[in-house]
Amino acid sequence: MNPQFEPIIDGIVNDGYGIVDYFLTSSEVAALAARLHERRAAGQFRAAGIGNQHVTVEHAIRGDEILWLDEATATPEELAFLNRIGEFVDYVNRTCYLGLRDYEFHYALYPAGTFYKRHLDQFRSDSRRKLSVICYLNTDWQEADGGQLALFLPDGSSEREEVVLPVGGRLVCFESGRLEHEVRPATRERLSLTGWLKTG
Repeated sequence: MNPQFEPIIDGIVNDGYGIVDYFLTSSEVAALAARLHERRAAGQFRAAGIGNQHVTVEHAIRGDEILWLDEATATPEELAFLNRIGEFVDYVNRTCYLGLRDYEFHYALYPAGTFYKRHLDQFRSDSRRKLSVICYLNTDWQEADGGQLALFLPDGSSEREEVVLPVGGRLVCFESGRLEHEVRPATRERLSLTGWLKTG
């Protein structure tokens, strides 16, 4: 039993989502945030789009900037993160038999005041995304800073809302094809590593 992974699995099985704090240490959060800022300063980020086959930038729907991680060009800190995700994939496959084969991750930076309206992560034309994973890279985040992740959970004939503060080192994992969610505006830059665990 892995003390970090097991609460995530329990949450997904029982509620469709799992949260664990301190998935990354404060020093790992700081190092990855530094790499994010270095890469953005080097012009490697781009405005995030929506859609699958035809990707368009729609600032009225989402305002984040992203950079996909590539193991071939990853820094040691980025590789360490991806290796830990690989361990999580192996653990999920052993315990939940989801048949995960791959993952993809990107840095996400939301400038102050930007957001991502309610949406589902799994494309209609591509069902390979099984689990969505977000790991926050923010320092000293407070409730007043905003930027919450809102998960909309089916609850009988209605739904309930679970609101998650983007605290540094916290990991959130949920079913990509089941839970709609949104990112609310923040009063400061909001940083994360965001990705999907996928079947073949």
